[in-house]
Formats: sequence, structure tokens, C-alpha cells
Amino acid sequence: MMRHILIAAFLGLLTACATPPAVPTPQDVIVIAHRGASGERPEHTLEAYRLAIAQGADFIEPDLVMSSDGVLMARHDPWLSDSTDIAARPEFAGRKRTLTGPEGETLTDWWAFDFTAAELKTLRAKQVRDGRSKSYDGLYEIPTFDEIIALATREGAARGRVVGLYPETKWPTEHTAAGLDMAGALVAALTAAGLDGADAPVFIQSFEPEILKTLSRRIETPLVQLVYPEGWQPGAPANIPLAEIATYAQGAGPYKSLLMGPETGAPTGYAAEAKALGLSVHTWTFRDDDKPAWAATPEDEIRAALAAGATGIFTDFPATGVRATQVP
Repeated sequence: MMRHILIAAFLGLLTACATPPAVPTPQDVIVIAHRGASGERPEHTLEAYRLAIAQGADFIEPDLVMSSDGVLMARHDPWLSDSTDIAARPEFAGRKRTLTGPEGETLTDWWAFDFTAAELKTLRAKQVRDGRSKSYDGLYEIPTFDEIIALATREGAARGRVVGLYPETKWPTEHTAAGLDMAGALVAALTAAGLDGADAPVFIQSFEPEILKTLSRRIETPLVQLVYPEGWQPGAPANIPLAEIATYAQGAGPYKSLLMGPETGAPTGYAAEAKALGLSVHTWTFRDDDKPAWAATPEDEIRAALAAGATGIFTDFPATGVRATQVP
């Protein structure tokens, strides 16, 4: 399939900050496995990533948190109750505490950065979204970032293609408050794996601009700023302007309603503005079990995003993403 052959050329194009075509053809688009094949396996497990690779994903996305002893681990959030079996572990019953989150919310839970990597390894993952199979709950452990890098390298070699990594830093400010250097740990991990160059098959993403600005001074790996509508209100502008993003990142990761009308799927012009600034556009998140009413199929929603100018799509169902972005 041509899309895998062309991905290296695409990455070179992006890192040179060249402007992509006005409307991307399918082979220009990367399919990013959101938390692995999280529609079919518990998210952020080696099994979810392995299935995503088998289904043809170009990149796998590990959200990263840190253990108390400084190990990068894959969890969507630093709290553990909804994605692991920690609530059923009596040895950890007294380790709950209350924190204030990035948006001012008060949360009482178990927190990854209060546990060592060895302790986190004793937990088992579970499906977080209603309506999805629970048959794999309790089977898989929480992987380290190093284990995910090794998996991508090994599985890619077995298939004769490159499998990219798309890590996201979760709550970096709160990790700093806990005395943990997330940027330093990420740079060290990528450097040790030889994935710290501008041409490495890696994107680093975050909702927090400061860690991306820090990383821009310490590593050549392409950076992507995640953005969403202000207040999550339909039709609201993005929370971070594209012109600002272009000063420190190579891509924007917009929530899909910024890219296309949520009621119609029509382009909003966001991607055209991003491309004029030399930014890639990787939009999120596409789910077979949560498509909009205007889309007859999940593939239709993805194709509308391509028509709106997306150069990458995040999906819980990589097989669907691959089908939607293949050359007919």
C-alpha cells in the first residue's frame, strides 16, 4: 500500500515546514491509532497498540504520565480509577487523595505520580467507554514508554514498514508540582532510542504550550499543539491562535468541530489558515460508535475531514481510518 511508502516523504515535507496540498489526497494523510486500537482493546496497553499496528495504523498514540520514581507510563489521565482495577486493590485503598485539575476541577482519586512504576505494573487495564467490550478487562498491564517504543520498532520491522510514535504529555504542570520533569524524561527516552531528530517518525503533542516551547529548545522532533473551541462552545474560536502556534510548533491538533461544521461536516476554513502558516493539521477523535448524524458511515466522517483539509486523523478504530484514507 502506497501510504506506508510515502509516509517518510510526508514527514520530511512537514519538518521542512513546506505547505501541503490545498486538499490532501489519501496517501498524504496519516492514520493515528488513538490510545491504540482502543475501540477493541483496553486503551494504552501493548495489546491495543499491537492490534492498531496490525490494522495498518501509521502512528500509535501513547498518552504519557509519570510514576513517582520518574518512569514514563501510558495512561490517558494521571488518575487511575476509570482505566485500571485499582479500586479493587485493598493494598492501595488508603492512597486516594484530592487534587485540583488543569481546568480548576476538584478530583479525588488514585494518582499515577503517587505510585512507583513497579506498583503501577501490578494494576490491570480495563475498557473506559460504555458500550464497548469488557471481555479484555483485567488481562493487560500498564506499559512503560520504553516498552511502547520497543513494540513499535519490533512490529514495524516484522512488517517491513515504519511505525510512528505520537506521544502526548498529560498534565505536565501537575507533574512539575510533584517534582517530576516530564520534558526531560521524554527527551531522554527519545534520544536513547535515536528518535530525537527532525526526520524521526515521531510527533510530540500537548494541550499545554509551555512544555512544547521547552521541548522546542531541547529536541528537533516535530511538535503539535492540541486545540479546542473556547469553553467547548460550538462555533467558538480555538483556545490558542494558529499564528501563535506557528512560533513554536510544526502542527496543530484541532478538535474536529474546529475543522468542520459539527452539524454538516462542511469545512470551516481552519485547515486552510493552518496550512498558510506551514502547519500540519491532525484532527481528533473519530469513533465508529460515535459518529455524527450527518455521516452515513464512520468512513464518511473521516472523508469529510480530509475534504476540510486534515493531514492526519486520530481514531479509536484504526482499520476504519485506513479504509477511509486508502486510494480507491
